[in-house]
Amino acid sequence: MAWFLAFFFVSGFCSILYEIVWLRLAMAQFGVTSAMVSIVISMFMAGLGLGSWGSGYLIRQYESKLNFPVLRLYALAEFLIGVSAILVPYELGLGRNVLGNLSLASSGTYYLASGTWVALTLIPWCACMGATIPIAMLAIRNSFPQEAARSFSYLYLANVFGAVAGAIVPLVLIEVAGFHGTLRVAATLNLLLAALAMALSRGKVHQTNTSSEEGASVLVPRAATANRRSLPLLFATGGTSMGIEVVWIRQFTPYRGQVVYTFAAILGLYLAATFVGSQIYRRWSRNHQLQGQLLWVMLGLSAVFSVVTASPQFHVHALLRMLLGIAPFSGLLGFVTPMLVDRWSGGDPQKAGTAYAVNVVGCIVGPLLAGFLLLPFISERWVAFAFALPWLIIGAGSGAVLPVDGAKQKATWRPIVSYSLALLALGLVLLSRDYESQFSRREVLRDNTATVIATGEGGEKRLLVNGEGMTYFTPNTKLMAHLPLAFLQHPPQKALVICFGMGTTYRSLLTWNISTTAVELVPSVPRMFSYYYADGAQVMSSPLSHVVIDDGRRYLERTTELYDVVTLDPPPPVEAAGSSLLYSKEFYSAVKRHLVPGGILQQWLPYGDAVVQSAVARALRESFPYVRVFHSVMGGARLHFLASSDPIPNRTPAELIQRMPPAAVRDLIEWGPQPTPELQLGAVLNTESSLDDLMARSPRTPALQDDRPANEYYLVRTTPFLSHLLVPPRVATALLQKSLP
Repeated sequence: MAWFLAFFFVSGFCSILYEIVWLRLAMAQFGVTSAMVSIVISMFMAGLGLGSWGSGYLIRQYESKLNFPVLRLYALAEFLIGVSAILVPYELGLGRNVLGNLSLASSGTYYLASGTWVALTLIPWCACMGATIPIAMLAIRNSFPQEAARSFSYLYLANVFGAVAGAIVPLVLIEVAGFHGTLRVAATLNLLLAALAMALSRGKVHQTNTSSEEGASVLVPRAATANRRSLPLLFATGGTSMGIEVVWIRQFTPYRGQVVYTFAAILGLYLAATFVGSQIYRRWSRNHQLQGQLLWVMLGLSAVFSVVTASPQFHVHALLRMLLGIAPFSGLLGFVTPMLVDRWSGGDPQKAGTAYAVNVVGCIVGPLLAGFLLLPFISERWVAFAFALPWLIIGAGSGAVLPVDGAKQKATWRPIVSYSLALLALGLVLLSRDYESQFSRREVLRDNTATVIATGEGGEKRLLVNGEGMTYFTPNTKLMAHLPLAFLQHPPQKALVICFGMGTTYRSLLTWNISTTAVELVPSVPRMFSYYYADGAQVMSSPLSHVVIDDGRRYLERTTELYDVVTLDPPPPVEAAGSSLLYSKEFYSAVKRHLVPGGILQQWLPYGDAVVQSAVARALRESFPYVRVFHSVMGGARLHFLASSDPIPNRTPAELIQRMPPAAVRDLIEWGPQPTPELQLGAVLNTESSLDDLMARSPRTPALQDDRPANEYYLVRTTPFLSHLLVPPRVATALLQKSLP
């Protein structure tokens, strides 16, 4: 049995690693949108469910015909999973090329085509992952019949334990080896599992002659066959667990930032607490089979703990907020999920496969319900309560008691306690507050992507997305428009701004009286434009104004338009998850294809350590023959990069002003800090830096690429212990040199 523990620890580690990396690779190929994220995760889960159900069904049909050890089937599944690590990136890249050649201008059509490709790519491989549990359960039943009745929970426990490591360790691997290098590590582990399983199949672990019917009659407790409520409850636990995870992300990112380590912390806490709950169930189930209604009402009560800990009046460290808000619910979930599957299946691989598949269907439905039907219309705390409510109702109802041999628990005090806990859950929600409640002057909009807050008055207005400050009134955002347009050697006709923000750059581009397109990922952000500008509605109604809700990179991949200027200010912080896709060489390649001859890209970099500045500078140098870099008019390390395929001329402030329309000149100095247009531009031009100087700050850092997002993954280089432990100087030098062209 220890071998199965090891196998499923490693496979759990690899499965989470694949989910993390494949999601990121799909985002790079098809866009960083909520719909695409939902598609990828749903297809991943659908493959797991299909493989679990399908393998259980096939076992039932053909088990008696197997004339070789079952472990060889497990070895085959692990071998195919290892192969998927190598093939999936190529399949996703092929899909991007195919869709690019089709020139699908419609966003809906593109979603349909890309979603279909993702489904065809992921489902077969993920089905191999889902198939491993029923196959291993059959191997256990044939070799260790005394362990069969609780074999699912045993494998589930090991799998979740491995998944905890899979949520954390890949963050280090990706920084050191990149996404593809991390996949190669996982592939090696899967192939090693296949080899070990094949070797064991030749040793002592063999299939016995016990038929499935005989084994089932001996091993399945009568409670397992009687408990018909297990499947609906498994569907509900899957839906609640994944749906409320979407809520947690919105609740806790304001306190920890929208970085990969925040998402990893949420996932890691969820999985670690699930593991603890599963371990408790394993010990408890040795001597118990019956549980009452209190378990379910406690599950509902714990689902609203995050409402309290994410409330702004709850003053504790961000990690403690997450721990107290996530761990109790996840621990209870780790207890009930294997309990329900064990009771339904009793060691029968087919029943376990069906039960797990039902749970996975719930895992697919939950995030869609949360992200697209609930969060766009009601606040996070009421969405959390909506997921808690079914469990509170189940727990408060007498029908929630699961029977064993026709008997039910009877205790007059239990209904009183259940109703009291349900009322407590409602009270916690009513007494808590949403994150935005701390702002006295605010407007709040919600959509399937984010919660958007516009706050402040006068010149102190700000924009927050999921609690992260995006921008404020600053002349830097005006210069993102005026600087590249004034340097053009021809009269501009069209401009593109990626990331709408408060709309300042977009508004400044329109002062040039040119066709201006803005691409914004979050639908609610452009709807806040009038909060910041009194003429917002008038500007939006201009025939020159075009706003597109899409991922900026995805838009460039499918549009046929050419622009004189492409300007972008990626969402802060620089370390934000997914932001590297707007700093990478692959992104700059897409920009180049959509610039007219002599067109200019304006890339804003608000800050960054030496590695980030060097990686971005090198990516621009390797993508464009001509690059100039200027510091912010407000001082500091903030940088304007101007990149073009043609020389960018040296011009004085006066020469640049002469090329600007009067409306653009007035807009340039609206917020200062300099009193005249010439001084304003001079304050920027006098700060010009050398691209070589930026790259020299970290000379061995490779260009920022999709596979090596140096800005997002920084834990190793910023932690001396990890840096010396994992990347000794000679190894680091070799890795970096290998990455350089």
